[in-house]
Amino acid sequence: MKAGLGAAVTIAAAGWLAGVTHLPLLLAPFGASAVLLFAQAASPLAQPVNVIGGYLLAGLVTLLAHMALPADWWVVGLTVGAAITMMSLARLTHPPAGAMPVVVAGSTTMPALELLAIAVAGAAVMTTYAALHHRLPPRFDYPKRPAPVVS
Repeated sequence: MKAGLGAAVTIAAAGWLAGVTHLPLLLAPFGASAVLLFAQAASPLAQPVNVIGGYLLAGLVTLLAHMALPADWWVVGLTVGAAITMMSLARLTHPPAGAMPVVVAGSTTMPALELLAIAVAGAAVMTTYAALHHRLPPRFDYPKRPAPVVS
């Protein structure tokens, strides 16, 4: 129940802000991010560095492809693959962020750079709220700290 409440509050807040600001703050990948942040918070894929870094990397790859390549279906596939590759190489994998090329391709009204800014800001806000939410009873240690390296 706590996970569902956290996701509901986060997505509802994004919806409210979208109505107030008239910005597309309800990005579809945020729903999947909410699942990880609130129901699977122990996963490495749900850690703030992965969530924010994943959206940033995938967004940058998407922005570069959007600027350099034609707006065509095959570019979306290529860009999703490139975003996943870059997230994997940087060890910043966040699966919902892999949808950023699809989000940009589906937007006819919002420039790619603005969508990137919204995605990264949204990821930062969601992870901040998740960190606060997991402090409520029953408490959960989020973000997870890596085990210390003993030499």
